[in-house]
Amino acid sequence: MREAVVIRHVAFEDLAAFADPIEQAGYAIRYRDAGIDDLTPEQAGGADLLVVLGGPIGADQDDLYPFLRAEREALRVRLAAGLPTLGICLGAQLMAAALGARVAPGPGKEIGWAPVALTDRGRAGPLRHLDHVPVLHWHGDAFDLPPGAERLAATPLCPNQAFALGRHALGFQFHPEADGRGFERWLIGHAVEIAATPGASVPALRADARRHGPGAAEAGRRCLAEWLGGLT
Repeated sequence: MREAVVIRHVAFEDLAAFADPIEQAGYAIRYRDAGIDDLTPEQAGGADLLVVLGGPIGADQDDLYPFLRAEREALRVRLAAGLPTLGICLGAQLMAAALGARVAPGPGKEIGWAPVALTDRGRAGPLRHLDHVPVLHWHGDAFDLPPGAERLAATPLCPNQAFALGRHALGFQFHPEADGRGFERWLIGHAVEIAATPGASVPALRADARRHGPGAAEAGRRCLAEWLGGLT
């Protein structure tokens, strides 16, 4: 059986709705917790699929979180080799940085459920399943489009919401994996950030997760299943 190595930065930001299509595509999922489990370029390169999940830290905060350097190097080696790689939020930012693109604070935080605007390239590929679907946004930093990558989606505040590098690499700034079922953990884990963000509130985010989570999860599963099918 093929193996999917999944780098997790905080326990509540897991694969969620993405777990099913990954397993259905024939991968055994193995989580590696950042800062606890070692990850070498050789380990990352040996995985049939590498997934790097989100987290509430900056992609360049090596002084505070030295493990980020190893993650970026593993991604650099893997992406250069054309191996299947998926990044979500912080994971996509780390992919962009590994490809030489700038990652920096955006003009404002995006926290909440809202659709993304797909580019022509986005509508022509797996992201078409997400068209007009409210998805979860939770970020303050943003990345420039990496060299050689294709922009797939945008929002007014963040022009680079998703990118593809060939067929083998896909990065999402937003959270297409979020299904709403475990969302209460997000509300607890990000309580301080929610309180400090104008316009964000726990009751509103909870209500929107109940309203939009199931539809977003189904669209996310279809999107990922199609992308995984194109790898073989």
